[in-house]
Amino acid sequence: MSLSDIWNSIFSFDNYGQLLQLVQDSVWAGAILGLLGGLVGTFVVRRDLAFAVHGVSELSFAGASFALLAGTDVVAGSLVGSVLAALTIGFMGGRARAKNSIIGVLMPFGLGLGILFLSLYQGRSANKFGLLTGQIVAVDTVQLQVLAIAAMVVIVVLLLVWRPLSFSSVDPEMARARGVPVRFLGILFMFLLGVSVALSIQVVGALLVLALLITPAAAAQKATSSPALAVFLSVAFAEIATVGGILLSLGGRIPISPYITTLSFLIYLVCAGLGLLRVRRGNSGRMVEAERREHAPVAKSGV
Repeated sequence: MSLSDIWNSIFSFDNYGQLLQLVQDSVWAGAILGLLGGLVGTFVVRRDLAFAVHGVSELSFAGASFALLAGTDVVAGSLVGSVLAALTIGFMGGRARAKNSIIGVLMPFGLGLGILFLSLYQGRSANKFGLLTGQIVAVDTVQLQVLAIAAMVVIVVLLLVWRPLSFSSVDPEMARARGVPVRFLGILFMFLLGVSVALSIQVVGALLVLALLITPAAAAQKATSSPALAVFLSVAFAEIATVGGILLSLGGRIPISPYITTLSFLIYLVCAGLGLLRVRRGNSGRMVEAERREHAPVAKSGV
């Protein structure tokens, strides 16, 4: 295959306007999931749950694969798998070593089950591939409505517990001493995370869900030290990656997930560079101030 063929497979915008009219529901679905991923991802990064997201996504993949094999709703199967995995991890509490161990057990188990169910499935191969890499272009009006309702419920609950959840994420010991129900909030957030993973798999698939729930928030943390601005940037980055990835994928013949993951990664690289410059400038400023104080004349006290 020549470079020209590869380029045309990735970017070919013939009849782009007609294609765009056919996937308006998909674009709206991407915007909803970008908002959800940006908000939930903020706490994923704060609570250091990147590994947990990966583990939950594998069980979500297993649930979706079983639903595909059984001929039932794939989203429902994905939801059951991800919520069960998320609650299992959530009930492990704050024991990091035990939590990482159970995630390490869940990941290969879920992936193995998913591969087993897909191997037994005799339907279209595109359906199998879509569970791994995403197939949001197939979203219809009914699916969009269900997605919007589920995402809205998650967002509303997240906003209701935003302040205590932020407190317990930053300093769980102090929050516990102040009477904040840290364990309950941890389990509740894992449930919300499970639902978010199941919904996000429709866009980027089970293998690349990290690009939607982690990368935008991680990029925002690199770009600013302000918690409020980090939330705004996380949502903005997730929207750019998701909606931008959908719009770019219309001009190619490859799955949508590479576009979304590439945009997310490029955003992270830019923010990491900006964060590095910000740190260096801060260090340089402190060094200059230290040198100025060191060489400043000492005032003599009167006798």
